Amino acid sequence: MSQKYNALKLNENDNVAVALRNISEGEWLSIQGSDETVEVRKTIPYGHKIATVVIPKDGKILKYGECMGIATEDIQPGFHVHVFNVRGLKEEERLSTRKEVHLP
Repeated sequence: MSQKYNALKLNENDNVAVALRNISEGEWLSIQGSDETVEVRKTIPYGHKIATVVIPKDGKILKYGECMGIATEDIQPGFHVHVFNVRGLKEEERLSTRKEVHLP
């Protein structure tokens, strides 16, 4: 049985999807359980993140419904989201993010 999707979102609030295989530039992203369609703008390696919406510079990267980092530049839909365009959270950002999602 062939797989009908090539990516998945780990939480409905995520602004990135995870590639379930290498996805070539020009392919269409098909996300499991979603009608979203995004053209892949750069080749995405297996297991890496792909922007599904515009993520503005200094915007939050949301994966698992959690803030995983901050965009260091505008990231357009279909582009690779990785260490070259994302920075980790500073301590105060990490703490404020926990408060926003009401974690203990």
